[in-house]
Amino acid sequence: MTAEERQRAIVGVARRSGAVQVTQLARDLGVAKETVRRDLRVLEAHGLLRRTHGGAYPVESAGFETTLALRATRHVPEKRRIAAAAAELVGDAETVFIDEGFTPQLIAESLPRDRALTVVTASLTVASALAPVDDWTVLLLGGRVRGSTMATVDHWTAKMLAGFVIDLAFIGANGISREHGLTTPDPAVSEVKRQAVLASRRRVFTGIHTKFGAASFCRFADVPDLDVIVTSTSLSTAEAHRYSLQGPQVIRV
Repeated sequence: MTAEERQRAIVGVARRSGAVQVTQLARDLGVAKETVRRDLRVLEAHGLLRRTHGGAYPVESAGFETTLALRATRHVPEKRRIAAAAAELVGDAETVFIDEGFTPQLIAESLPRDRALTVVTASLTVASALAPVDDWTVLLLGGRVRGSTMATVDHWTAKMLAGFVIDLAFIGANGISREHGLTTPDPAVSEVKRQAVLASRRRVFTGIHTKFGAASFCRFADVPDLDVIVTSTSLSTAEAHRYSLQGPQVIRV
């Protein structure tokens, strides 16, 4: 197996499983750990993987995006803490937008049920979970359903959003960086997120630490567009401060 073939195999495993470990790759490929580490450095330089201690995880791009099912298996305790902290920011909002994705789904489950609320979402999963709640109105945005995320996209979805004024939006992204802002791989998804940002008075980004410093294909917002960022303590204090200098409050839980 050539180095190029080995590296393609590593990327394939990372995308299927969500992450790879040096020790396991070395065993499976029949090579030294240092060979795997060298491959990971090359793949990181090409923007295909991001290295972690002892391994790496795939970078989402125009040609690759993780599924909702896979997201529901990774960093779950961290995502639950973030979701619970984000839900506490509802305040006196009467209308809330909840983005597609697993962490927004956890936010939906954490929202206070003790008063009336109107929820706007493109996520079929969120809509089905919240529709039975008494005194709540759930508006599911129409459009083409993406099987990987079970959410609607395209111009129908964006056009509906453009007609609303929403008190608070919980926004997700595949990557967030101080240089490139908030990004996602799919242009259709990007347009829905962009309209949600434009339609909302307050905007809260929620994401685990691995989202930070990553940039995907389509940019839909800048860091200064956000009012609050909610993430975990795995994002360093120094890095959180750098984001806060661009405007948003950064909450680490």
